[in-house]
Amino acid sequence: MTGSLGDRLNALAARTPGGDIDPPERDLPWYLAPLPDWLAAFGLRLAWPIAIVNLLGVVAGFYYYIPQFQRTVLAAWPVVPDSPVATLFIALSLIAWRLEYDVPWLHALAFFGCLKLGAWAPFVQLVIEGQGSTPLWLYQFLIWSHAGMVVQGFLIPQYADFPIWAVAVAFAWYGFNDIVDYFVPIVGEPHHTVLNAEYVGGEIVHDVAAHDLAAGFAVLLTMLAIFLSLSVRVWLVRSGSVSESRQVE
Repeated sequence: MTGSLGDRLNALAARTPGGDIDPPERDLPWYLAPLPDWLAAFGLRLAWPIAIVNLLGVVAGFYYYIPQFQRTVLAAWPVVPDSPVATLFIALSLIAWRLEYDVPWLHALAFFGCLKLGAWAPFVQLVIEGQGSTPLWLYQFLIWSHAGMVVQGFLIPQYADFPIWAVAVAFAWYGFNDIVDYFVPIVGEPHHTVLNAEYVGGEIVHDVAAHDLAAGFAVLLTMLAIFLSLSVRVWLVRSGSVSESRQVE
């Protein structure tokens, strides 16, 4: 996309409710800020509409998980709807930023969730599952809506500082999720989103290659989120973008 078209889109976004802001500009290295400048600014100007869309997505996501809730004991419900919870985190993170609330742990959770679940779901759909009996519209929606989470996730380093303690909170939550989702469930069977490939003879079977592949990629994404968030923190400290009084936080 040419710069002029990006400028036009940003001018249009600036005329939306709440869009008349000057998005923060951080000269982050490309691997921490892979979005083109015009797209990052466009997304931040549309923070309110994006947050609302995400909140609607949370409702749809919880509805999608109803069958899995029905076969999962109540104690394990919080770790079942991973994508809807991640979508809730990014919605609340954007809202907190626009209201000028400094909530580092929420921004870290949102970054981890968007990167992890946003990349995991397309990988599962394209590499492990395939379309199968899933309607084409739903299959495409699952892929592109989750890919959009990754794009949203990379808006967060434009305004979040990622103090180490906040990264630790996000790691604790998503590391715990990896454990109970794939390796040591709280109660009953593993709590990850059930894969079609795990249905064998009408039963859900977890000792199949698809389970191991999904688990390995989930852990890899958690590690990637740790690396990227801490890299943002190091860059901010070294560049002086974080005040001296907050460098030790």
